[in-house]
Amino acid sequence: MVSHTTRIAVIGGGMGGLTAAIALTRIAGVQVTVFEQASKLGEVGAGVTVAPNAQRVLDKLGVLEQVKRVGAIPDGHGVYQDAMGNLVTDAAWEDSGRQYQNIGMYRPDLINVLAQEVDPESIRLDHRIASVQTLESGVRLAFENGAYEDFDAVVGADGIHSVVRKSVMQYPDPVYSGYIVYRGVVDASLLPDDWRMISQVWMGNQRHFMCYPLQNRKLFNFVAGVPSDRPLNGPWSGPAGVSELAAEFAGENWDPKLQRFISAIEKTFWWGLFDHEPLTNWSHGSITLLGDAAHTMLPHQGQGVNQAIEDSMALAIFLKAADSPADIPEAFRRYTSVRMQRTAILQHGSRRAGAMFDAQYEFADLKKRDADLRVGRDFRRSAVFDYDAQKVAEKALTRFRKVQFA
Repeated sequence: MVSHTTRIAVIGGGMGGLTAAIALTRIAGVQVTVFEQASKLGEVGAGVTVAPNAQRVLDKLGVLEQVKRVGAIPDGHGVYQDAMGNLVTDAAWEDSGRQYQNIGMYRPDLINVLAQEVDPESIRLDHRIASVQTLESGVRLAFENGAYEDFDAVVGADGIHSVVRKSVMQYPDPVYSGYIVYRGVVDASLLPDDWRMISQVWMGNQRHFMCYPLQNRKLFNFVAGVPSDRPLNGPWSGPAGVSELAAEFAGENWDPKLQRFISAIEKTFWWGLFDHEPLTNWSHGSITLLGDAAHTMLPHQGQGVNQAIEDSMALAIFLKAADSPADIPEAFRRYTSVRMQRTAILQHGSRRAGAMFDAQYEFADLKKRDADLRVGRDFRRSAVFDYDAQKVAEKALTRFRKVQFA
């Protein structure tokens, strides 16, 4: 096991970076310093689903109850509906053992919960990474504010535009999906008293609209996907008028209940949906990647944050098994080999889910789309929600050791 004096830098103070800091501290027993470019920790005020596969990790880290206290567990299965609100199928919302159910989280709340589990002395704000230099022993970080510091290893959790990723010689081109999403939250008190406390998706006219409860059901998250070439002609995101969003779902061919929800929206922003092809490598020496820096994916399976949380557990398991800082590169290679296939599958699966929601490609045949959505419910439960990142990493570690000593 690496010494408690081993120093690891985590670049990025988002949900993935903070979870990594918790896991590396509590499981691997190393010293972690988190560097965040912003002047304070925070996230855009929208929602995220903490799925059963990530909850399993948070439970092992001792953080799950704190998450539950500020989140919202739906009343039951979510639903996929056509544009007029007719049921297509229900959606998986729990694992097979019914131990964990989806939790809707307001992103700022999740950041706060995670940050409270990290020693505040180990978080450095206003530190935008400028360069990462491999040394004979360890890694040197330089920041735009003029600071620099040496560490035994570096974890890049710095998102789709990762600077750290360049240090592992990976330069993926962003792939635009052809869609933007309008996102935001609605005060639940502005909705009808009988509004369903579940996840709902409406699908029609190559568009989709999703909503689900957050923050002890005081808020509702919404995500509306529509086709657009806007991100190809300017910025990738920005503020938007609510009337602009409402116009996308107006008319007699859309459910009046959905239009009632949209009428309660007071503010929204738009984002272009980009991902990238799976990387061919995540690690180089004592540098590795985690979360969106390693596997940016579209949001249609709700697994972006959840995969970063899985990454954190696997990384901690392999780092714990390292005998000294000299063994960290091998620990990072093992971590990469175990995580790359799963996240690549989910990257492609997220693209496919978006195509289903918006009736694109082969899913323009709505009978095929609806059949695939029904089949996908059980697949999602078994292949995604039942996954145990700790057990998978520990089994892989046993195999690696057998090969090593064979």
